[in-house]
Amino acid sequence: MRPDGRERGLVAALFVSGFATFSQLFDAQAVLPSLTRDLEITSATAALAVSATTTGIAVSVLAWAWLSDRIGRTAVMRISLIATTVSALAAPLAPTLELLIAMRGLTGIALGGIQAVAMALLVEVLPRHRVPAAAAVYITGNTVGGVTGRLIAGPVSELLHWRIGLLVVAALGVVACVLFFALLPRGLEERVSRPASFRSALGHVGHHLSRWRTASIYLQGFLIMGSFTAVYNYLGFHLTREPFSVPAALASLFFLVYLVGTVSARVAGELASRVPPWLVVLCGGACVAVSALPMLSASIGVLLVGITLLTIGTFMAHPMSSTLSGLEADRGRAQSTALYQLSWLTGAAGWGWFGGVLYDRYGWAGVVGLSTTLALAAGGIAASRAWATRMGLSGEGIRA
Repeated sequence: MRPDGRERGLVAALFVSGFATFSQLFDAQAVLPSLTRDLEITSATAALAVSATTTGIAVSVLAWAWLSDRIGRTAVMRISLIATTVSALAAPLAPTLELLIAMRGLTGIALGGIQAVAMALLVEVLPRHRVPAAAAVYITGNTVGGVTGRLIAGPVSELLHWRIGLLVVAALGVVACVLFFALLPRGLEERVSRPASFRSALGHVGHHLSRWRTASIYLQGFLIMGSFTAVYNYLGFHLTREPFSVPAALASLFFLVYLVGTVSARVAGELASRVPPWLVVLCGGACVAVSALPMLSASIGVLLVGITLLTIGTFMAHPMSSTLSGLEADRGRAQSTALYQLSWLTGAAGWGWFGGVLYDRYGWAGVVGLSTTLALAAGGIAASRAWATRMGLSGEGIRA
């Protein structure tokens, strides 16, 4: 495919799909304080509304990847967005907390189709040298969707009700679904559809997990996105309590910092064409690690600096790791990109929930400590891979 209208249409459609995914994935983060008050539950329990969605995506991505080998990547994405639209509109109407969490989980399962195959589609359709920049646009859609979902759901939940906040974001998802269908070029399915048996797909999964070259990428996502989600899950609680006491509706504006991720993702994509990708990942991890000290400050301005560093670093490391999961796969690319999605989503769900346990017991310092520990572990992996690349070694420790 040449860099023509079809390619631009594909990239625009993936931007919209990323917007739809992340707006409906993380909108619940902004309503957690309201949810906690309304249902009289702990912050860790409220965070299950976020973790249920990320877990739903995580448990479904491999199945979606296998299905995309049979019916095509774009066909899976269409089915995924339609199912997401229905479940996201139904979730806020759930009468009990248990049913709300279950419906959020179903929304995650539906969203899994987008997450499972979007990067594989880019790698398979575009020339290799244009993949990082196109992937950065897709991640930018994730970022814009994430901040939009939070900015809408948060204030609406405080002014009206958290259910209405989630419904408004779900309505935006309907618009995104329509745009995706309009923008996506026709005739891509046959180029990427490769019928494969379930046994063959499982073989690809085992192969990727047994290679440090790909397994290290999955660990990177598990750690760095766990670090990021733990902080953002409980940032609203921290801002609305002492020493800041920011009104909940205004606290949602802090999520505007998320927009710097759009810039850092684009910068990371450009850097990757000039320096080894793992060096970009390492720089991102270093930014996350150094964000700890300013995030512990009692000054809201210094805290903002810390959150900004965390966001910049995450959106340097995460998009590049996601891209590498496709580029480093020597076979079963859909399974490799799905494994990366499974890894980061599992990290976001698990560490995001555990951050609430630490927050309830140790306060904000416990969350920052967890985030820093995860970032340092991710940095160690990135440093080892950057060194191996510099020495001309493969991920298995032999000459490439």
